[in-house]
Amino acid sequence: MDWNDGAMRINKYLSAMGYCSRREADRLIKEGKVKVDGVRAELGTLVEPGMKVTVKEELVGTLEDASGQKTVLLAVNKPAGIVCTTTDNDRAPNIVDMVDYPTRVYPVGRLDKDSEGLMLMTNRGDLVNEILRASNVHEKEYLVRVDKALTEGFVDKMRRGVHLDELQVTTRPCKVIVKDKTSFIIVLTQGLNRQIRRMCEALGFHVISLKRIRIMNIRLGNLKPGTWRNVTAEELRELENSLKKSESSQAGRTGSAGSSTGTGSAGRTGSAGSSAGRTGGTGSRSTGSSSTAKAGAKKTGAGKPVSAADQRRTENYKTRQKEYFRAKSEAAGKAAGGSKTGGKNGGRAAGKSGAGRTSGVKKSAAGGRPAGNGRKADHGTGKR
Repeated sequence: MDWNDGAMRINKYLSAMGYCSRREADRLIKEGKVKVDGVRAELGTLVEPGMKVTVKEELVGTLEDASGQKTVLLAVNKPAGIVCTTTDNDRAPNIVDMVDYPTRVYPVGRLDKDSEGLMLMTNRGDLVNEILRASNVHEKEYLVRVDKALTEGFVDKMRRGVHLDELQVTTRPCKVIVKDKTSFIIVLTQGLNRQIRRMCEALGFHVISLKRIRIMNIRLGNLKPGTWRNVTAEELRELENSLKKSESSQAGRTGSAGSSTGTGSAGRTGSAGSSAGRTGGTGSRSTGSSSTAKAGAKKTGAGKPVSAADQRRTENYKTRQKEYFRAKSEAAGKAAGGSKTGGKNGGRAAGKSGAGRTSGVKKSAAGGRPAGNGRKADHGTGKR
């Protein structure tokens, strides 16, 4: 629970009580349907011990009720035609009404009205948020039947990810196991709106039936459509352990993001190796880039700010390298043609004979122009 000096925010309280999700709670609060001790609640209102909370004039409970509430987690086999929202916007039968559980529970995520299979329902808002969090990449498994024979190309594209024009996103790579001529099992780690149906449609297939058979470690099994069961203590324990591991892993990735970003930044900023290689016209980007990047990484350290001394050394290095290659370029031009008169033909001759290459300069890498029309070779300028 998220306590604040013995109090709890109203939206978190309603979620903890299993009345609805925090998002739904915010909507009800904005519509003026939530009251605390008879006073209309606002976003951020705190519920303190002893205060009574009502929604639509019906008593939800007190803060003490939320703190002592027992976890309820149900596995439900949702039939096609049932909707998974907790509002009455759709005239179709609602999954909350279908289950008709003695205490308030609400669905974890959704299944399309036309889809069937496993739904989880709980009275714990924190459990809902953790399971639905996309970054945790929790597995959901589905059995799908389409309107025509599967092809190798279809299966391969489904596995690699499909671009969905309507959502402007490419789906994550996933597991696909062919069952028979027209059906397959797919395991997703994301929950885009009507994702499987959209993926199939994008590849020219139409979904005939779709059933979810697993969410993380909880399986549908032999549960009949329209019925439900309590998740076992062992299943709940395994689920919570998986959620904790996912949260730890996510925290680790977030924590290391700054370090990895710093490393890349240090390599780029600390070295100026890549720009030195391009500006100096070394004829090989990799030579200047990699060697200087390594030097820069050693001097600055991964993710550490570049010191003024390091910056001066880098600038001096760039200047020396630029002057060195300009001198070599000019020497090559003189050797090939020398004077202004000879520069026109000599420069061209140098380019054809490979004098520029001999001196360690390549036009393609350095970005310089071949000498000609009386110009000196400018391989060292790095112009593009």
